Amino acid sequence: MKLPKDKQFNKELLTLAVPFALQGLLNSLVGASDALMLGRLTQEAIAAVSLANQVSFVMSLFLAIPGAAGVLMAQYLGKKDMNTVRRLLSMAMRYALIIALVFFSLAFFIPETLMRLFTNEEALIQIGADYLRIVSFSYLFAAAAQPYLMMMRMDGRAKMSVWISAMTVVVDMVLDFFLIYGIGKLPALGANGSAYSTIVVEMAAFAWCVIASSRKDRIRPSLREMFRFSKILEADLFKVAIPSLASALMWGLSITAHSAIIGHLGTDATAAYSVTNVATSLIQCLSHGFASGIGVMLGKQLGQNQLEKARMYGHRSWNISLWCGIANAFLLCLTGTMVYFFYVLEPLAKTYLVQMLLYNILYMFAYSFNTVFTCGVFPAGGDSRYDAVSVFIATWCIALPITMIGWLVFHWPVMVIYMVMCADEIVKVPFLIPRYRKYIWLKNLTHDDVSADVAAE
Repeated sequence: MKLPKDKQFNKELLTLAVPFALQGLLNSLVGASDALMLGRLTQEAIAAVSLANQVSFVMSLFLAIPGAAGVLMAQYLGKKDMNTVRRLLSMAMRYALIIALVFFSLAFFIPETLMRLFTNEEALIQIGADYLRIVSFSYLFAAAAQPYLMMMRMDGRAKMSVWISAMTVVVDMVLDFFLIYGIGKLPALGANGSAYSTIVVEMAAFAWCVIASSRKDRIRPSLREMFRFSKILEADLFKVAIPSLASALMWGLSITAHSAIIGHLGTDATAAYSVTNVATSLIQCLSHGFASGIGVMLGKQLGQNQLEKARMYGHRSWNISLWCGIANAFLLCLTGTMVYFFYVLEPLAKTYLVQMLLYNILYMFAYSFNTVFTCGVFPAGGDSRYDAVSVFIATWCIALPITMIGWLVFHWPVMVIYMVMCADEIVKVPFLIPRYRKYIWLKNLTHDDVSADVAAE
């Protein structure tokens, strides 16, 4: 289907996608700045912190539960039902804090046990456990800020969320420099210095979110509504959240499994893998930015019951994903060159790094198609089940079992293990078109009587 040019579509998409992508980039830079600073310290430090940060990564997967509220919020914003939007935002805060408390407790009280899940090297376990016990406090502030940032991205304040993320990058890099290396009278804290700086920046980001949302005309979480339950909204939330959580966990735990497998292949492989992740995380934000932008646009159109216009937006997403893939490949070439010369790595680790980066050119191209549709188009109308099914088949039924056999039985070389391990995104691409053409995602999820349900409680 050939669609006419739509300047309004392009303008609206860029208005949403660029701030989303910038915020994703800036958030990635917070983690990358730690890796950059530690990369000039020791190879063990960057490997240990990379493995330790898998704990916060797993926590971010569970934040798919409050994040699912965003799908409903976008549709109710399109319907201009602000009371329900406020209620959903408060629900998101409730679940975000519960999840953060669980992961804080694990990281603070049993950090050594968590590290042993990822590596058997005692030096990495000790560095990572000390880091985890400190950085665990940042989980509380990071989770509490997420509902505020989600609301900003939807109500036209996406630029504000970008400024908040920019602040966190600058503060984090400055604090890392002083605390990791010990400038002036400050002691050199090494990896622990990175943990302290993370706490400070997450506290600052949360404080800014609260202040920025304090105006009377802003929609913000309500403490009273956090403890009120609506059968309709809770059911709708978990109808979207459960498939989203399943897909996030299956994908995210596969990434954690990747880290655990690589972590048992030696420090050289772990360090190269960690640096590769730094490079790819800086690029993935582009696809996620456009996926989030098209998701919000589709959600608002579906909430207004503009199904034909939403269908047109879906068709345009194919071009979006194609250009994202091309941009991903180009950016990886640039970023890969920079990280290769910056990081202090052993010769074998550098060899692994080059090989991993070259393979990721193909991987990132496939990743853009999957992300735009499974994180943007499909969930906008409630079709988050496909992502869970595709991850389960491609990752847990194909890529990981073959990887485990190659690692434990046939003792394949590091790069063969890495390539098979990361083949899941490539496997999923051919199945996108048949799912798209079923138009399961073309659905209005709102209710006309939900406000009455909320008011009656």
